[in-house]
Amino acid sequence: MAQSHHIILAAGGTGGHIFPAEALCEELLARGCKVSLITDSRFADYSAGSMKGVLGQIPIYPIRAGTMGRNVIQRATGAANLGLGILQATKLLKKLKPKVVVGFGGYPSFPSMMAATSLRLPTLIHEQNALLGKANRVLAGRVNCIATSFPVTGLMRTENAHKVRVVGNPVRSAIRLLHNMPYPELGEDGVMRLLVMGGSQGANIFAQVVPKAVAILPENLRSRLRIDQQTRAEDMQATRAAYQEIGIQADLAPFFTDVPARLASAHLVISRSGASTIAELTCAGRPSLLVPYPSAADDHQTANANAVEEAGGAWLMPQEGFTNEALAARLESFLSLPASLSKAAAGARALGREKAASDLADLVMSASSGTLRTHLEKGGTSIDNPLLKKEIAA
Repeated sequence: MAQSHHIILAAGGTGGHIFPAEALCEELLARGCKVSLITDSRFADYSAGSMKGVLGQIPIYPIRAGTMGRNVIQRATGAANLGLGILQATKLLKKLKPKVVVGFGGYPSFPSMMAATSLRLPTLIHEQNALLGKANRVLAGRVNCIATSFPVTGLMRTENAHKVRVVGNPVRSAIRLLHNMPYPELGEDGVMRLLVMGGSQGANIFAQVVPKAVAILPENLRSRLRIDQQTRAEDMQATRAAYQEIGIQADLAPFFTDVPARLASAHLVISRSGASTIAELTCAGRPSLLVPYPSAADDHQTANANAVEEAGGAWLMPQEGFTNEALAARLESFLSLPASLSKAAAGARALGREKAASDLADLVMSASSGTLRTHLEKGGTSIDNPLLKKEIAA
């Protein structure tokens, strides 16, 4: 594809939005496209790690963006920032003349997508969660195509359903490679590798509950556990002491740089249910206990976890029910009946989409070449899925 195909990505500076944008960027660059990113000031916090990768190869343009706060002053400030961001994005898009503008949700993407639709540029939004986010809800009626990550996306309006295409949530290449790797079967007396990933918010709940739950297990079961756990720095000392007291081998760190390798050997994952985490778990085909972050916007993490549980790939445990005793009972069940883990691994893998980046890139390129409508009609949209038909009719 010629470099004349300039694609603009619009994504907020947090991992949940940047990760899929980064995966798409990698795919588009491989196809010979020119790619640029429009983002907000928070990207500086993320870029310390990502700039070493593919996003370090493309132009990055920061613009103003802001949320509508709760009080009058916050709302006024947010509106002013969004208005300024739309003006900045409009000027930038007129200068760059992209073939397509792709938004990844979140308020930082909103000014760019509003500017792009006003300029009548080809537009596409990607929704990572099982519920359409606030920014994407507003944009859905204005853009040309809506790419979704789940077979069913809640809060999708019926009149926009014809634009929907299920592609999945793009993940990094190291995770995609796990899709065809077999699940490491756990024998009845085998050692179970447990991977605990806390996510960026609320990880202290796992530091509080997991060691105490493990301590409740009978010694013959407890001795079969090997634990890798992401633990906040402030919880590290207490968590390490708790495991040492019960003689458990645990590898603790605030952040694992080798998650793909740890995921490959994991028999069970305990984690939050953010969109990127769900995409990686299902692509890798790993069973999980999902504890949604209760303060997530619109409770979208519960919707994500429900989708995986309904596919047979996970067990949802609301935070209020994530107690020492409840987790201990779950772990005892898995250690005693490991076949349930293998079955869940297959369910998770069936939901995973290792070709998400490629499929999303196909949509982008069809928009760039003016054949998006034909592409959607030929490939089908998620409106063909009876689950989505039921959802949007409700």
